[in-house]
Order: sequence, then C-alpha cells, then structure tokens
Amino acid sequence: MRLESEPVAAGRVAFVTGGASGIGRAFSEALVRAGYRVVVADLHDADSAAQAMAAGGTPVIGIPLDVSDSDAVVAAVARVRLEWGRIDVLVNNAGLFAGLRPAGFEEIADDEWMRVMKINTLGPFICSKAVVPLMRLHDFGRIINIASTTVLKGTPNLLHYVASKGAVIALTRSLARELGPNGITVNAIAPGFTLSDGVLANNLQAQVGDVVRSRSIQRDQLPQDLVGTLLYLADEAAAFVTGQTIVVDGGGVFV
Repeated sequence: MRLESEPVAAGRVAFVTGGASGIGRAFSEALVRAGYRVVVADLHDADSAAQAMAAGGTPVIGIPLDVSDSDAVVAAVARVRLEWGRIDVLVNNAGLFAGLRPAGFEEIADDEWMRVMKINTLGPFICSKAVVPLMRLHDFGRIINIASTTVLKGTPNLLHYVASKGAVIALTRSLARELGPNGITVNAIAPGFTLSDGVLANNLQAQVGDVVRSRSIQRDQLPQDLVGTLLYLADEAAAFVTGQTIVVDGGGVFV
C-alpha cells in the first residue's frame, strides 16, 4: 500500500531513449526530479549525463544504446531488469531530425530514407517490444512516443522525417489497442519546432521566425515546454488516456 506522503513515482523506473541531450535530457531530468529511477539510453554521452543527474541522490543508469539494434536493446532491458526489476515508463524519444537536409522528395536517397525510418520508426517498435514483457509483470505501463506537428501540417521537403513521425502516430494508436487489456497506456506527444541542442548545433534556429508567428503563444519553444505533458502521461492521472497524440506547440496547430 502506498502511503499518502509517498510520491506516486516512488520505486518506478523510466527508460528514456535519446535521454542524454536536448528534449530527451529535459525529460530525463524531469523524471528524476519527480522521483523516478531513470535509465538514460543514448548513443552518445549516456554515462556522463546519468552521472550528472544522479548527483542529487536519485538512482540513474546510463546505457549507451542504438535503438535500431535489437540485440543491444534486449541487453539493455535485461540489465535494467537485473538491477531494478522493472520498467514502468518507456519514452521513445530517440530520433533523427536536426542533421537532416531539407530536400524535395525526389532528391532523398533511398538509403537516407531507410536511415531515418530505422531510427524514428523501427527504434520505437524494438524498444516497445523489449520493454512490454516487464510492464506486463506488474499490469502497469506507460509508453510515450515522440511524434511531430510536421505530420499534421504536411511539412514539405522533409518527407522521410514526416513519414516516419506519421508512422509513430499510427504505431501509438494500434499499440494502445493491443496493450490496453494489460493496463499499459500508449500515447504520443507532438512537439512543434523546438530549440533543442541538435537544432542549435545545426544552426536551424533561423527557420523559427515564421513558425513563431504562426503560434497563438508567439515565442520560441524550448524542451522544458514538453515536460509537463510527459509527466502527466507517465502519471496515474493519465490512467484512462491512451491512443492519443497531444500537440504541444504553443497553439500553432489545432486538432
């Protein structure tokens, strides 16, 4: 029985892909502050990010991980099961965007298309498949996928990215149907253009002018703007919410 003074997140484990930087770093840090034990799974800097987050005393594990490598994902989940025995929240955040060159669809090479699909679409599928058996053990789970408002806008010249995020929304809806009987919810967050580390590193912020003017709340979107929605979807408060895509973009897109 949970004591009234005990946080809901006490003892629960969150696994965040792409959790070492940008939006994923904001998610990981917020979950740590909320009392979750957090797995920072990232291709780069996972260990150093985890060490920094653990400085406050909450347990954090860093695992270098390519989400498109099924064997590596299975091994990562096995490690978490050995150390903590459970995974309650999976945040499928890892993805390719900032390094992509905008181009007409006829200019996108086949291998570039498949590279985007491998990370943005296959990755969430592999991670969900690996984590769900642990969630089923406790009849509880939250899978939170990161989509994009580009799907809702039909953004041109990024067809591979837009198609991959459209697939994430489709995956969210279908998987919610399959996992509902197990007490597992599956939802997506669709951010607008966000000033993440990757966007800033690739000097993409110049593109944000027209985006900001299209918003009801006319300012830059930061990774921290997504945290409240993530924590809600991870919490007991969202126990009856599944299959949904929540747009967080300052009112640029209405659905």
